[in-house]
Amino acid sequence: MTTQDVAHHHADTGSNGAAKPAPAINRVAMDAPWRWLAAGWRDMWTRPGLSLGYGLVAVGVSAGLAAALWYAGLFSLILVLAAGFLIVAPLLAVGLYEMSRRLQAGEPVTRADIALVSTASPVQLAFVGIILMLMFLAWIRVATLLFAIFFGLEAMPPFEQFFPALILEPRGLSLLVIGTIVGGLIAAAVFSVAVVSVPMLLERDVDAVTAVLTSLRSVQENFGPMALWAWLIMVLTVFGIASLFVGLIITFPLVGHATWHAYKDVVAPESAPKEPA
Repeated sequence: MTTQDVAHHHADTGSNGAAKPAPAINRVAMDAPWRWLAAGWRDMWTRPGLSLGYGLVAVGVSAGLAAALWYAGLFSLILVLAAGFLIVAPLLAVGLYEMSRRLQAGEPVTRADIALVSTASPVQLAFVGIILMLMFLAWIRVATLLFAIFFGLEAMPPFEQFFPALILEPRGLSLLVIGTIVGGLIAAAVFSVAVVSVPMLLERDVDAVTAVLTSLRSVQENFGPMALWAWLIMVLTVFGIASLFVGLIITFPLVGHATWHAYKDVVAPESAPKEPA
């Protein structure tokens, strides 16, 4: 049974108890991700103080976590946590989605609007957040298990010893290759679940199952463009992290704003409810 079949069998009900049909999915061109980035770029420079400030907060939190790992002698975990950033990023960018929503609707945007986002389905969004956090914990567990398989039960060595072993020793290269493959599979699952569901729950009064199924259908029915979009997100995020987090000032808000436009492009607008006879 495809995700489309499941969606048709799942009856979503909003807060008023009325059944809603599964949201329709638009087919988009292969170059659509570049248009999303262009729209995100325009949003970012419409209110640069708010957008870049959001990115600066992301940099500060990331740098703070990296510093904590360094002083705790656990900096070798930085690669694991950097990959984990991709898992939780859709939730962290909710304020950017709200900013793009307001700009698109011609509504005013203030610092309070993006710091204290009022979502259409807060409980359902929290449920999707729990799913993403479980995926994050699963990634941490898998990464720990892979380290134990290739390096034994010894304590994780300091970064200055671990990094050369990771790229020069056979066991390190094996860990790097297999960890990248497994991490990529988890990241693909996260992308499929969250790319549409999180911005959708910000805007629409739907349940988490409907939002997740809509996200999965969006990827299924636009596989090429969505694969390109996932690759662009990965490249921009890796650049942001590899630049000692400084690049996140630009790349994090850019991807966040563009994700809103991806959602609006792929998921058809809600049909207006019929007036009772």
